[in-house]
Amino acid sequence: MTFRDTISLAYRTVRSNKLRTGITVAIIALGITALIGINTAIAAIKQKFVESFSSMGATGFTIRYQEPRRGFNNDEVKKEKKGAKKEKKSNQGKVITKQQAELFKQNYHFPAQVSINMTGSRDAIISYENKKTNPNVMVVGGDENYTGLNGFSVLFGRDLNTLDIQSARNVCLIGKDVATKFFGENLERPLDRIIRINNIPFRVIGSLEPKGSTFGRSLDNVIIISYPNVRRYFNSNPNASFSVQVRVADLKMMDAAIGEATGTFRTIRKLNVTEGDNFAIDKSDSIAEMLIRNLSFVTMAALLIGVITLVGAAIGLMNIMLVAVTERTKEIGLVKAIGGKGRNVRQMFLYESIIISLLGAAFGIVLGILLGNIVGVLLSTSFVVPWDWVITGVVICTIVGLLAGLYPAMKASRLNPIEALRYE
Repeated sequence: MTFRDTISLAYRTVRSNKLRTGITVAIIALGITALIGINTAIAAIKQKFVESFSSMGATGFTIRYQEPRRGFNNDEVKKEKKGAKKEKKSNQGKVITKQQAELFKQNYHFPAQVSINMTGSRDAIISYENKKTNPNVMVVGGDENYTGLNGFSVLFGRDLNTLDIQSARNVCLIGKDVATKFFGENLERPLDRIIRINNIPFRVIGSLEPKGSTFGRSLDNVIIISYPNVRRYFNSNPNASFSVQVRVADLKMMDAAIGEATGTFRTIRKLNVTEGDNFAIDKSDSIAEMLIRNLSFVTMAALLIGVITLVGAAIGLMNIMLVAVTERTKEIGLVKAIGGKGRNVRQMFLYESIIISLLGAAFGIVLGILLGNIVGVLLSTSFVVPWDWVITGVVICTIVGLLAGLYPAMKASRLNPIEALRYE
């Protein structure tokens, strides 16, 4: 028997036992669907993380307020506890003020873009004439560099400028969702109109280019105003802190930029050499990297679920193949009687087992990709195919088919042809 004859016979046998084959294929497909589906969803989530947190690019970082760690004592605090000289109070737990952020922007001489910002409100109500939005519009305060450092682009009109910041005049940039609510799809119509943010009038100077949504939250349901106005109108909390964003031109300059930023800001915050930093510096892609690392636990869980299911499928496939050996004893004897060798019989059962396993892999991969991309649709990402896991699934199923069919194939190949022909 040639290789082609053996494959053909194995395939005809698979087709002739539709119910048995279908049940086994379904079990294998279930394990592969879990494996591929979860990893497809994870790939979609990773893609969204990268899109969401890379708006500043790999060359950006943020200086933000860091709450003091509970139970942490720096040298200054230890001195105070020991009754040493108390020249000044500890600087731990102090928020970043507007004056400190502006001083940093003025004194940071590294070749980089710097932006000061502050979150104003996450539930603002916008009104125009007799219409108003739901209380879910986000108001953020920035400066002339804020849009460029946060992935926004002005589609019509102009951006904030230094005069807007210095004079704190009531002007704003509006996102697509806010613009279409009041002015329709033409994003140029809102220019120079007066809208009210929590009943405070602001003149629209620009419409932002649509950005879409991330994790169920629209990035276009936003209004950008100057940070002095956020402080004055929308965030009067004395414990509210400003943030400073920095972006350099080249990734090679990042370490030097962070080092100079740390030194400059420590001076502004009046920290002495015995005190630790009371602010944090986050690279723009570090949050995404941390979250993606956490997703590895979900990947391991998916792999564990898939392996457990496939082990069960392998046991089921082996039992089915052993039943097939018993049912086809006469056929095996006939194959050997007309000149077939034990190797041909062994290959026939191995190929049959592998074909069933690969059919399960095919159905499981297609179904897993479709189910996993439902997450992609919800997150508004492009269609994702985790090719590494697809290949892994095919390899795993091939091994499962090989191992599950090995013992039945060996048993069939050792049958005595005379006894097999006489088998009732």
